[in-house]
Amino acid sequence: MLGSIVFGLWWIVENTVTNLATQNKSVGFGFLSQSAGFQISTTLGTWLFDYEAGSSTYLDVYYIGIVNTFVVAFFGIFAATALGFTLGIMRLSQNFVLRAFSTAYIEITRNVPLLLQLFFWYFAVLRSLPNRRGKIEIFEGAAGINITGLYLPAPIPAEGFSATMIALAIAIAITMGINRFARIRQHETGKPFPVFWVGTGVLVLIPLAVFLVTGSPLSWEFPEFRETGPILRRGYQDGMGMLIIPEMMSVWLALTLYTAAFIAEIVRAGILAVNKGQTEAALSLGLKQGKVLQLVIIPQAMRIIIPPLTSQYLNLTKNSSLAVAIAYPELVSVFAGTALNQVGKEIEMIFMMMSVYLTFSIVTALFMNWFNSKVKLVER
Repeated sequence: MLGSIVFGLWWIVENTVTNLATQNKSVGFGFLSQSAGFQISTTLGTWLFDYEAGSSTYLDVYYIGIVNTFVVAFFGIFAATALGFTLGIMRLSQNFVLRAFSTAYIEITRNVPLLLQLFFWYFAVLRSLPNRRGKIEIFEGAAGINITGLYLPAPIPAEGFSATMIALAIAIAITMGINRFARIRQHETGKPFPVFWVGTGVLVLIPLAVFLVTGSPLSWEFPEFRETGPILRRGYQDGMGMLIIPEMMSVWLALTLYTAAFIAEIVRAGILAVNKGQTEAALSLGLKQGKVLQLVIIPQAMRIIIPPLTSQYLNLTKNSSLAVAIAYPELVSVFAGTALNQVGKEIEMIFMMMSVYLTFSIVTALFMNWFNSKVKLVER
């Protein structure tokens, strides 16, 4: 069996090298140091790597694609989880309006293809916004949106702001310690501890105190909108504030709303799998419905929810590759698309792209397996 596998791999490699030689192509990664001569839309990736067409390399393009893919997947997972849990609980609500809304949303969203939803948000919603000379104001000029994207205030950290970030890290560690103490205390005495309020206070007060003591080393650069002057210079000015391009918003919305519908059904199934007697016993002890859900039902349901939830996280990350359809500069679009067409290194570039998705998937699975081991029920 092992010999057959080794022979199969050798045959694939040998056949590939022979075909490449026939086409006068070589195998190697030297192209990564070559300059990339194409523009990339303004994103977090281009800002981090200071991308400039003609001077930046294909390796920079690769890193930019990874960052942009990670950003949309990371925020999509958080938003889809929050929305999915809310919808899943709403579908089991005794309130007819909440139950009907959740059911309609889930059945419609999960049965419409993701690519079609992506087109809807990009072409039907965001492309119908005012043109670049117009705007829809948000928060009285502090932010705004038009067809070019969402303009927000940009944070400008000054010297000494690192102390606030260190304080935030310390506050997170303290909050984790408080959470652990609360679990042990409740297990030993049965008395609950207000972890949420205490943890929130620690997370807010400690960094805020350090921030104020160090002289508030953070300023904000607001977007500037020019309504007068030459027509071509009107609109939001480049380099002022922070811009979230419409392609990223469309991808994030589509992935979040689509995945949330599946997560909602996973949550509903997990809750229904908990024996009804658990709810009745908790209510008989005088617990309110919210506390029953928080302390009794959800902890038991999590052991059923987490495995399929992991699959949805992996699907969301891989589905981000559909963003190539609307030219969002994620990995498939800029590296396996535009860059590949220029350098023609199909095998190397596809291999590099596959390695990224494989790494994302393995890290996600390892984290979720670790989390599952922490929340699973331990039988005595």
